[in-house]
Amino acid sequence: MNHFELEGGELHCEGVALSAIAEAVGTPVYVYSSATLERHYTVLRDALVDAGLGQPLIAYAVKANSNVAVLRTLGKLGAGADTVSIGEIKRALAAGIPARRIVFSGVGKTEAELAFALDVGVGEINVESEPEMHLASKVAQARGTRATIAIRVNPDVSAGGHAKISTGKSENKFGVSFSEAERLYAQASNNAGLKPVGVTCHIGSQITDLAPLEEAFVKMRGLVQRLRTEGLSVERLDLGGGLGVPYFNMPTPATPADYAAMIARTMKGLDVEFAFEPGRMIAANAGILLSRVQHIHERPEGRKFAVLDAAMNDLIRPAMYDAYHDIRPVKPRPGPLVTYDVVGPICETGDTFTRDRDLPRLEAGDLVAFMSAGAYGAVMSSEYNSRLLVPEVLVKGDEYAVVRPRPTYEDMLDRERTPPWQL
Repeated sequence: MNHFELEGGELHCEGVALSAIAEAVGTPVYVYSSATLERHYTVLRDALVDAGLGQPLIAYAVKANSNVAVLRTLGKLGAGADTVSIGEIKRALAAGIPARRIVFSGVGKTEAELAFALDVGVGEINVESEPEMHLASKVAQARGTRATIAIRVNPDVSAGGHAKISTGKSENKFGVSFSEAERLYAQASNNAGLKPVGVTCHIGSQITDLAPLEEAFVKMRGLVQRLRTEGLSVERLDLGGGLGVPYFNMPTPATPADYAAMIARTMKGLDVEFAFEPGRMIAANAGILLSRVQHIHERPEGRKFAVLDAAMNDLIRPAMYDAYHDIRPVKPRPGPLVTYDVVGPICETGDTFTRDRDLPRLEAGDLVAFMSAGAYGAVMSSEYNSRLLVPEVLVKGDEYAVVRPRPTYEDMLDRERTPPWQL
């Protein structure tokens, strides 16, 4: 469910007309619904609790949408943060999320990043290779402490809505193989700089079928049991994220209740603290990208291009992942649908959001909303073609606030410096 609905013939976000935001802030602009963020988090949390999985840590994947106002919205509900950089840790802390609820993931952590994570006291460092494990130990011992770690295991299970977001196969760069997991966990348990508390996995994103998740989770349960048989303590099992969201053209994904029931069945009798790292399922349908039609370009052979002021630098998912986003006019016209190629102004053929899409008739000046754009939208935006970074707006009821302003061209140019030999 999301809170973007037609009221009086015009698309609103909660109690705010999208045209009012466009007039005040300009386009393109991302718009997020607080009510949707809150609902998606609480539905998942309640499903996990009701399934008998205790009070798990739900560490929201910051990479999906890292705006501090979004993080603060979730943090107030008890969410933690799954982070992959110093910058994301700093964002989570700035949003008021306690360090003990922060998980630090990623395959290429530097010595400086590990030092920062230890200094601020993050709750868990997910170690993804043997060299990284030794580096974490070295950094921790230099500080006279032990790094609380979980070892990320690659279960060799294929899943995810696209090859570029599948992370659980043996050829993917993430995690250690099952063949070395037990050895590394035992080694970590006898290391003066490490405190292993559990194991973790994450097999991909936009997973609509529970079968691959269950296959991976069964493997993780077996691993926990074998480690305990060897006399090793395993307190925590982090099952990652990846549950898909409805992108309108895709199969309806499993519900959080179905997901929780599968985990409860798979993990029955396993005395362990659970953690989860959802991102897309919380943020995707909580946001839209609002854009304006520049003009309609019709070719003699009949092909119609709806040229927008938004471009691939603002929303790169269609170009990078062939991703589908439902496109809705803010004030839809009645009458027969018209077939358009919806494109942006960037000098790339790849700056095409969709081809042969049937939409209500569009005219220059119309506003359109790209739905399900709250995840991997603004976070992946850029200034390609020297276009200004897209702003972000958060709505709460009948109020809204700009939570990332659009920079000026002067701001963009002021970040660059002239070398002395050009002065």
